[in-house]
Amino acid sequence: MNHRLCWPAILLAGALQAADATSGGLAAVEKTAAAMAPKNWKVPRTPDGKPDLQGIYNNGTVTPFERPAELGNKAFFTKDEAIANEKRILAGRNMDRRDSSPTEDVTRAYNDLWWDRGTKVTGTLQTSIIVEPSSGRVPELTAAMQQKVDALAAEMRKRCETEVCTQANSGSNGRGLGPLYPAAGPEDRPYMERCVLQSTGGPPMLPSAYNNNFEFVQTADTLVIFIEMAHDFRVIPLDGRPHVDQNIRELMGDSRGHWDGDTLIVDTTNFADDTNFRWAGRNMHLTERFTRVGPEAMLYEFTVNDATTFVSPWSGAYMMNRAEGPIFEYACHEGNYGLQGILSGARAEEKKRAMGTH
Repeated sequence: MNHRLCWPAILLAGALQAADATSGGLAAVEKTAAAMAPKNWKVPRTPDGKPDLQGIYNNGTVTPFERPAELGNKAFFTKDEAIANEKRILAGRNMDRRDSSPTEDVTRAYNDLWWDRGTKVTGTLQTSIIVEPSSGRVPELTAAMQQKVDALAAEMRKRCETEVCTQANSGSNGRGLGPLYPAAGPEDRPYMERCVLQSTGGPPMLPSAYNNNFEFVQTADTLVIFIEMAHDFRVIPLDGRPHVDQNIRELMGDSRGHWDGDTLIVDTTNFADDTNFRWAGRNMHLTERFTRVGPEAMLYEFTVNDATTFVSPWSGAYMMNRAEGPIFEYACHEGNYGLQGILSGARAEEKKRAMGTH
């Protein structure tokens, strides 16, 4: 975990002048971010003349992934609205509150100290990370994919009639079976529980509840992104080589980067079915854009294309702020008895059922 640097209020005011609250999209975000750069600031360069992306950045933010329905097509907050929204979200997320029922209180088992979601909306004052379509929400699934999702849900309900199932965080799970999972063995459990893959690194890279730091290391022909969560790495060639053979599939896909002016564009394909990013898998085509927009910030944009999963492409963006280092070790398995507890609990439940005491 680490602390984030925040944009001065004067820069936020300048950004507001650049953006219409009701006209969103990547172009509006880019315009807003560009207006925030200090006067006479120049993009730093590496020895080979390319923009220097190196350093540690943090993407923690209270900006939601999808726009709350009550905001409609409102793409940006005013400064006062952003401050009010931050206060409301932080009060609701306070894990040290004790004003709920005992059952609800269990969900606050981690004290607030352990969470590092961020305390500010993203620097451009967006109302959501998703900026296209104009609703700020993920498009609907295609009919074929919805049919597949329904079939998987039916399969899960059937299995859970005879097997012990428990709830789990469904992010980046590689199974696509919803919030309930069997507990016959570790292979049934989500990737997150098994410390195989976390959703933070993606791609696309998205804010999480903690461990939101990313270290960029750059050479003339390669960009490496070290992801604090789950100690993952993304190695992105910049030398023009083609993607690997289409039969080679990876959970994080196969990435290739090239420069377009001062923006690094990263093209990622060859995802695996088990990638399961909001139901997208092997057919997902992801485009990311990394642009330095000030001495302490970088604009990150992404576009998801998967016509087999979504009825239309969709895009998101947020600001990554430079953070102090170093990045500490992420020891996912050490001292973590969650998976052991889930499986041993399931075995105990099976014994109760066999004895007719459940």
